[in-house]
Amino acid sequence: MLAAGLSGFQLALGLILAIGAQNAFVLRQGLKREHVLISVLFCALSDAVLISAGVTGFALASAAAPWLGEVLRWGGVAFLTLYSLRAAWSAIKGGEALQPRAAGTAAVMRVILTLAAITWLNPHVYLDTVVLIGSVAAQYPGREAAFGMGAVIASFTFFFSLGYGARLLAPVFARPAAWRILDGIVALIMAGIALRLALF
Repeated sequence: MLAAGLSGFQLALGLILAIGAQNAFVLRQGLKREHVLISVLFCALSDAVLISAGVTGFALASAAAPWLGEVLRWGGVAFLTLYSLRAAWSAIKGGEALQPRAAGTAAVMRVILTLAAITWLNPHVYLDTVVLIGSVAAQYPGREAAFGMGAVIASFTFFFSLGYGARLLAPVFARPAAWRILDGIVALIMAGIALRLALF
C-alpha cells in the first residue's frame, strides 16, 4: 500500500510541477495575498475529484466518447488563447505592483470562476489526472485507492506550498517590472499550450 501511495505521490507531483495557467494563477493570488485559501483549496479539491474519477475507471468511459476529447481540446484552445492575450496586455500595460494592504479587493466569485475555467476547460488537466493517473493506477490492482490517495496528497501539498510560499517572493514583486515579466512569461506559456493543443 505504501509503495503504491508513494508512486501516486511522485507521479502527480511530477505532472503538477509543470508551469500552467492554474499554477500561475495560484502564484499570483499568493503574491497578492488575495483569497489564497480558496484558490489552493479549489485547485486541490478539483484535482482530487478528477484523480478519483480516473482511478475508479472514468478513463474507460471517456474513451467510449471520442467526441468529448475534441470539445475539450478546442474549448481549451479558445480559453488559453484569451488568457494569453489578457496576460500579454497586462505585460505591455504594466503599472502593477504588489500592495499587501490592498489584498482582498478581488471578488471571491471572480476568483472562483476564473479558477473553474482554468481548471475544467483545460484538456491537459483531464489527460494528466483522469487518463494518465487513472491508467497508471490500474497497474496496482487492489491498491488503486492507495495510489489515488498518494496523488491527491501530492496535489494538496503542491498547491498549499505554492499559494502560501509565494509570499517569500513579495519583495521581488514589489516592483512593477517584475509583474510585467511574470505576465509576459505567463502569456508565452499559455500561447504555447494553446498552440500545442491546436496542432495535437
